This record gives sequence, structure tokens and C-alpha cells, in this order.
Amino acid sequence: MNLLTQIPLSKSESPIDYSSQLLLLGSCFSENIGAKLEYFKFQGLQNPFGILFHPLAIEKLIQKSVHQELVTEKDVFNKNEQWHSFDAHSCLSNPSKEKIIDDLNEAVQNTTTQLKKASHIIITLGTTWVYRNSASEKVVANCHKVPQANFTKELLNVDDVKESLERTIEMVRSVNPAAQFIFTVSPVRHLKDGFLENQLSKAHLIAAVHKVLNDGISYFPSYEIMMDELRDYRFYAKDMIHPNEVAIDYIWEKFCEVCIASNVYPTMKKIEKIQRGILHKPFNEKSEQHQKFLVKLNMLKSEIHKEYPDLVF
Repeated sequence: MNLLTQIPLSKSESPIDYSSQLLLLGSCFSENIGAKLEYFKFQGLQNPFGILFHPLAIEKLIQKSVHQELVTEKDVFNKNEQWHSFDAHSCLSNPSKEKIIDDLNEAVQNTTTQLKKASHIIITLGTTWVYRNSASEKVVANCHKVPQANFTKELLNVDDVKESLERTIEMVRSVNPAAQFIFTVSPVRHLKDGFLENQLSKAHLIAAVHKVLNDGISYFPSYEIMMDELRDYRFYAKDMIHPNEVAIDYIWEKFCEVCIASNVYPTMKKIEKIQRGILHKPFNEKSEQHQKFLVKLNMLKSEIHKEYPDLVF
């Protein structure tokens, strides 16, 4: 008896391996996948401007990086004794104006560097609901708790998203023609926008992404897996919105099945063994048993380093 419906998946023609260079951008679910990739020691850069929920915010970061647009004083503002940027997440906010400008410019430079060498760019789209600053008439990446009266809320239509994705792809390929794109839609529901409004938003994202799929541009169905294969609330966190750890692990397994080269699975198992060993807390650090354990762990590290000298634990 089959107790769930499974989404058919096929292996990527250009899967990720340990020679791949990755750039992950997008919503909070990209942090979940990024954390897994980091745990298994894949090389890459994740969300240099912090979490970016909508395609226009991602496009703006790519634009700044490709065109080397420096962040200046006019791009930041002060609220609640912190300096913020409407183009970045609050994780980059800082009490020092000079520090936030330096950090943002460093993030732009890091993105530029990674864009030029990235083999795979993984973009997780969260929503098509955006906020436009009434004073500047620009769409922001984050409102930073500025009163909502200062913004107008808009829903990007399918063509808006499609055109933004096309501009992003074109800019990336102007500096890195060989980069492979993996798009996915976040399974996290934005219920503050409303239940029907969230579904409409996700539908716009999915429809737009499928209009840009082409050679070197693929789609991984995170949202569909969560909504169909994991449709029970036991796969959600306490807020009943975010996927819980079991769901994240399940979607990660599916991601590996599609996007990770099968010939590196044995290496991933060795790395997982090392990571668990590093996290292991002995009852007695000086015991003979623990010393033998450390010797075996170091031997396994040496074995990995011989094959992949750039991996650091």
C-alpha cells in the first residue's frame, strides 16, 4: 500500500559535486538548504545581503554586483538607533553608519567574486508581494519595521516576475556564461499576506519560473514536495507555517537525489561521520577510548583532505 503520492524527479544533467562553486540567494528556505550544503562542506556563498524574499530584491543585488555599484550614505537610513538598508536584511543592520556601509560593500564584492566563478546559482523565491517606498518610489527588500504608511503594497504579476528573472539571468551570464541556475519556490507560506493571497503569490512565482526554464536553467520542486508529499501538519514547526527538521531533511534528500552528483555520496557519508565526531562530547576527554576515537577521526579527515585539499573542518 502506497500511503503518499510522490513527485517524479529526474537527475540534473549538471549536478553539484565537490569541485562546484555555489551561490545561494533568496528566502529563508535557501538558508535551510545552504546550511545542509555547508554541513557537507560544499563550496559557496550564501545570502550575502541576508534573506531576500522576492525576485526584485535578488535582481537588485545581482545588479549591484555585476555593475560594481558602491553603497554610499544615501543608501542607508537610521531608525531605532540602528542604520539599515532597504536593499538588505536586518542581519546587516548596525549601530555604526560606517560599518554598515563597509559591510554592504564587502557583501557586494563577495557576490561579484562568487558570481564570476559560480558553477551553480541556487535561487529560492518566497513571494511576489512587495512593498514600494512612497518617498523613493522604489521597491524595498525589507521594511525594517518602518511604519506601513510609508509604503504601498503591490502584487507582482507573472510577467513582472518573468522579466525580473530574465534580467537576473542575463546579468549573471554577462560575467559568467557557464553558470547553471537552479530555481525553487520556498515551501514557507507567507500567511501574513492572507491564505488566498499567499497561494496567488506562489502561483505567480511558479508560472514565471516555468517561463524562463531553458538550457542551464532548472526547477527543483521544494514547494510542491511540501504541499503534496508532506501535506500533514506533523511536518511543520510549531507555527504551522515553517517546515520542521524532518521536512527539511526530507526535502534535502530529494535535493541530493536531483542536484548532487551520485559519485560524491560516499564522500558525503564520510564528512557526516566527521561532523558527528566533531560534535561528540565525551564523558572523559583524557580517556584512552576517546583518544583512540580522535585518532580515527583525524585519519578520516586526512583521507578526505587527500582527495579534497580545500575542505576545512
